[in-house]
Amino acid sequence: MKEFWETRYSNPTYAYGTKPNAFFKECIDKLQPGRLLLPAEGEGRNAVYAALRGWTVDAFDFSEAAKEKAMALAGGACTTIQYDIVTLQDFDGQPDTYDLIGLIYVHQPPVLRQQFHRKLVSWLKPSGYLVLEAFHKEQLGNSSGGPQQADMLLNRTELLDDFKELDILQIDERYTDLNEGPFHNGSACVIRLIARKQV
Repeated sequence: MKEFWETRYSNPTYAYGTKPNAFFKECIDKLQPGRLLLPAEGEGRNAVYAALRGWTVDAFDFSEAAKEKAMALAGGACTTIQYDIVTLQDFDGQPDTYDLIGLIYVHQPPVLRQQFHRKLVSWLKPSGYLVLEAFHKEQLGNSSGGPQQADMLLNRTELLDDFKELDILQIDERYTDLNEGPFHNGSACVIRLIARKQV
């Protein structure tokens, strides 16, 4: 899997574009800047946008090629981000640290996903937000992006269970038109979540 992503991110073209995910942008534009975590951030499109909006950004991915492109994107925008090379399982987050965690197209096998999602809840500060967009299970067979294994895709029931400790402010399953670089392009079925940790 690491080799797959290194190959994809080694291409000079930004695989998912340089503009932020539309749902992430919509959410972050309404929030007061604070400290943000972006796991599996890839080439930095969301991290750089958030930094330009005044957020202190911690991002990570296991791809060295992704980090190089993210840092180049940040440099070109005259902003700074903290970007570590680490896996989802090995990232050492601290409790009550983040005002916002953004999970944008982070897909994992069920057991790993559930474990990671529980960690995210602990890393949020009280009143901190979680914003998620991912491919829904109905995306299976579509060519507009995402893994083609059903257990790697998500639905409402799974997310409500994973984040039952949070207050769910919005959860939405919908079709949308993606225009995020060459690998997220066309009509896609996605799921979106906004949740908040209780005080």
